[in-house]
Amino acid sequence: MGLFDKIRNEFVDIIEWVDNSTDTIVWKFPRYQNEIKMGAQLTVREGQAAVFLNEGVVADVFQPGRYELTTQNMPIMTTIRGWKYGFNSPFKADVYFVNLRQFVNQKWGTKNPIMLRDPEFGPIRLRAFGNFSFQVKDVTVFMKQLVATTPVFTVEDITEQLRNIAVSRGMDAIAESKIPALDLASNYDEVSALIQQKIGVDFDELGLSLTKFLIENISFPEEVEKALDKRSSMGVVGNLGAYAQFQAANSMEKAADNPNSGGIVGAGFGAGLGAGMVGQMGNVFQQNSFDGNNPTGTGSAAVASSAGAVGPPPLPKTAAYYLAIKGKQEGPFDPEQLRGLVKEGTMTLATLVWKEGLENWIEAEKVSELQDLFSQNPPPIPGV
Repeated sequence: MGLFDKIRNEFVDIIEWVDNSTDTIVWKFPRYQNEIKMGAQLTVREGQAAVFLNEGVVADVFQPGRYELTTQNMPIMTTIRGWKYGFNSPFKADVYFVNLRQFVNQKWGTKNPIMLRDPEFGPIRLRAFGNFSFQVKDVTVFMKQLVATTPVFTVEDITEQLRNIAVSRGMDAIAESKIPALDLASNYDEVSALIQQKIGVDFDELGLSLTKFLIENISFPEEVEKALDKRSSMGVVGNLGAYAQFQAANSMEKAADNPNSGGIVGAGFGAGLGAGMVGQMGNVFQQNSFDGNNPTGTGSAAVASSAGAVGPPPLPKTAAYYLAIKGKQEGPFDPEQLRGLVKEGTMTLATLVWKEGLENWIEAEKVSELQDLFSQNPPPIPGV
């Protein structure tokens, strides 16, 4: 510092701070040898506080307003320096301006998935991210805990610590909430309030206030999301048996439109589809091949079949049945399988059954072609 600067600093001080940044929390007022005269003018703007430190200890704190530094408005500094009798020589003090505005849109997020226990899925891993806002609440505590003698203290100097608090306490609050993972998206406000309440204590210890905490997203790892997508697709499809029939019918239609596209492989694939569809579409083929004038099955469908096939047609299969067992759809079962279910007691006369051609599920005892299955079993032993 030159001679002119030294002389200029001997004049009456005007102590103020005009903040041109967006992330400065604390700024130290520069003063030659930290000497400030009594009678200096102090201007503290809205959203600021001025802190006077004497030998590293917080002495006086000034809220927004204009002050002329005198023994009357500096009670602590006056007591320390012994100016009770109006001694107006310069005194040494560090002056810090503290930014009291809110620092918004501070990002937080999990670096790695957090393991939690979900009531529906069991152990799962979750990722979460969002943002929060904070401001200095207790100037004295904040200066003692974080700033000390740092001349410029910015948001970057504390953001990492605040993020770690948000993630650690936040995931703990999510686990304690016992909200199922699939319901978290509809409870972001409630979960955010729980997290804000939980980590507010940690902010208070630093002299800060957590003014806002928001969750933007909570998600599963990619492989878990794929599994959930499959589960959702199954729910949308509904009856998987009917869906499989629909897909098989579409495949057969495409194969018929382009008979030369498959060669030997295509023919084998078509034969496999045909075999799989026989059980479901047997009734339709039987109706097309039988009429009153030709009871032997040599109608137009049979003639067409014999004209295009080298050997005899496949033997007709009996209709397959679906059973309602313990509230769930099971099957299809052929007659031999049904006979085994009757023997082991899984299928009874009251069991609901369904096959192609039936409009609704009905009891097995109402289906005439199933009566033989039950008549072959011996009756219960009397008195047992």
